Formats: sequence, C-alpha cells, structure tokens
Amino acid sequence: MTIHSEISSSVDPVRLEKLAEVAVKVGLQLQRDQDLVMTAPLAALPLVRLITKHAYLAGAGLVTTFYSDEETTLARYAHAPDASFDKASGWLYEGMAKAYANGAARLAIAGDNPLLLASQDPAKVARANKANSMAYKPALEKISNFDINWNIVSYPNPSWATIVFPGVPEEEAVRRLADAIFAASRVDVADPIAAWAEHNANLKKRSGWLNGERFSALHFTGPGTDLTVGLADGHEWHGGASVARNGVTCNPNIPTEEVFTTPHALNVEGHVSSTKPLSHQGTLIDNIQVRFEGGRIVEAKASKGEEVLNKVLDTDEGARRLGEVALVPHSSPISASGILFYNTLFDENASCHIALGQCYSKCFLDGATLSQEQIAAQGGNSSLIHIDWMIGSDKIDIDGIKADGARVPVMRKGEWA
Repeated sequence: MTIHSEISSSVDPVRLEKLAEVAVKVGLQLQRDQDLVMTAPLAALPLVRLITKHAYLAGAGLVTTFYSDEETTLARYAHAPDASFDKASGWLYEGMAKAYANGAARLAIAGDNPLLLASQDPAKVARANKANSMAYKPALEKISNFDINWNIVSYPNPSWATIVFPGVPEEEAVRRLADAIFAASRVDVADPIAAWAEHNANLKKRSGWLNGERFSALHFTGPGTDLTVGLADGHEWHGGASVARNGVTCNPNIPTEEVFTTPHALNVEGHVSSTKPLSHQGTLIDNIQVRFEGGRIVEAKASKGEEVLNKVLDTDEGARRLGEVALVPHSSPISASGILFYNTLFDENASCHIALGQCYSKCFLDGATLSQEQIAAQGGNSSLIHIDWMIGSDKIDIDGIKADGARVPVMRKGEWA
C-alpha cells in the first residue's frame, strides 16, 4: 500500500520547508545526537517528512513519529464497547516519558478537526479525555516542568481549514489557512531565524518589566469580567524562548505572542467571561462564564459545550483552579488577522488568557530546584489537565496590584499601558 503524501498545491512548499526548519532550529534547538519524539495527524505527513529531514540534518539521533487519524478516532465512537472509553494507551505514554527522561525532545504537530467529536456522546468524550489525561500525566509532567526542549507547530489539515474558512472550496480554504499559519509562525519573511530572534527579544523585555514590578495580583475588568488573579509566591514571568532544565533554549509554541506566569491556586476571586470559543478535544465550548471563590471555580456556564466543560472541571481537584495567566495585546498579529482558528495554539495568542489545571514549574524563581511540595506551598496548582481559554479583548483593562495595594496600569483596552 502506498500512502500519498504530496504537498497540496494549496500549500507553498518553500514556506512549509521554512516552517520545518524553524521548528527544529528555533522551536526545539535540537541538539546533536538528541532523539526526537513527534506526534502528528496523518494529514500532516508532508510536514512530518520535512521536519524529520531537518532534524537529521541537525544531527538528531533517532526521530520517532506517532500518527493520529480522524476516521479511526470516529470509528471508536461508532463501534467500540462502552468500556473502551475508560481506557487509554498508558504503555505508550510511559514510553514517551521514559524517552524524555533519557533526553529526547518532543514535537507536536497540531491540525486536527476542532469539531471532530462535536456530535458524539459528551459523556463518552469526557470519559475518554479523563482516561487519556490520567495516562498521559507521566509524559505531561516532563513537558510542563520543562525538563526537556519541546515545541508545537501546525499544519493546514483540510478538515480544519474548511471550519476556519467555511463556504469556500476546500483547496482555497487550505491555501488561506496555510498562509495564515506561515504568517503567524513568522516564516513568510526572508530570514525567519532572525525574525524569531528579534521577536524573542521583545517578549523578553515585556516579561522583564513584569518581573521587576513584582505584582501580587492582576485585576481584569471588562464586559462580563471582574476578576482578581493572585500570583504565586516567587512567580516568574516568561515569554518566547525558554531554557529547559536540560539546558537547551527552546520556543515551546510557534506561534507565540504571550508573556505568562503562574497564578496562586488559592487566590483567585470574581467572575470572568470567555472572549473566544474554546475547542477542546473535538468539542466547541463557547461563551464560558465562571465564578471563582478562594481560587476555585464554584459556578460554570457555557452556551455551547456546557456539559463537556463541567465534566472537564470534575477531572480532579486542580481542574477547577488556575495553572497559568498570560498577557497578549489585542493588536497581536494573530488578533489583527481577524481569523478565528478554533485552535488554542493560535487563538490564545490573539488574546489574554488563563489556563485551568497544571501549572508550569518553570514560572517560579529557581523553579528547576523546587520540589512539587515547594511549588504547591508557593501556590502552584497540580492537575491532570492544562486547558487555555481566552478572556482578553479590546474592552479589557488590567491593573497590577502590589503587595501594599498600590495599582499600576498594565493594559488598557487590550493594549500595553
């Protein structure tokens, strides 16, 4: 059997090659003799092959790729016995965790249909997600703790493209999505490597200012939002390139426009409304409205996907608390594009956002030396999940609150003050 994987005529092969090179050299800074574990939709095979080529050109030891396929995912929901939805491939994730412990890098190619499971039984979706989250935790901890250099990039899967650009022929939708991915990923310029160096420097300036201010909390106000997010003790802001515990500087997300840190899991109060839909594991959750008391979500609503949202919140104790708060100006290139991607990697970089669940130990002063108990004592959250959702817009103001109660403007109408 031959798998046809020619690059679509709608996808510019020159910029796709640049994206592969950026993923390896900027996203991962893959080291000589370092192994790479990659995950990807089957539709992204052209990008997988280019990344694999550039990984070996960079001196990779071994590149191993695991593929997902939408039709086989749907076959499970159509034909699998009920007990299947409480199972996950723990053996696979244990193997990935072992690879990361042995020094492998991780790269994920995103691009699945964001609405793939929209018509499936929400209870089965929730059960499958929970089982997968529990099985994935050994690998997720290596990633969220920044033990390794890791990266996520995207490929314009036709099933995703036709959702982002409905009502146009598939070929045209793929072309438009490819162009948007290339622009957001900064590979539509003559020297993408240099463009990323400049962008990382700008993000470092923003995070440096925030670290200098040492805010104890951030106060978000706007339509449907009056939220005070306490910041973890000894928190540290990051943005763009980060140094992993293995000493490698990587850009985990391509694209990225955010500076982010760890909230205090017990010190979040007020209510907040989402400003963009959240696509989570094939389900669209829209118009989220939640209320926090003592750091915990005590009330949650959504106009779409509410049942899935509430099941996600019941994953574990930490699922109702925050693990990340991130600041993104409304004028970011992704926001300015006016495109709703239905993909968190892109939509979170168009808007300030918060994340339910697991915190990043990286976002603490001397985080690499802290134990999980110390991180928890300083306010870091622990959970099987880490789910970002968007709360920023051109109508949101943010103040930084100092320990003495003094307030400093951080953002006004979605822009840096």
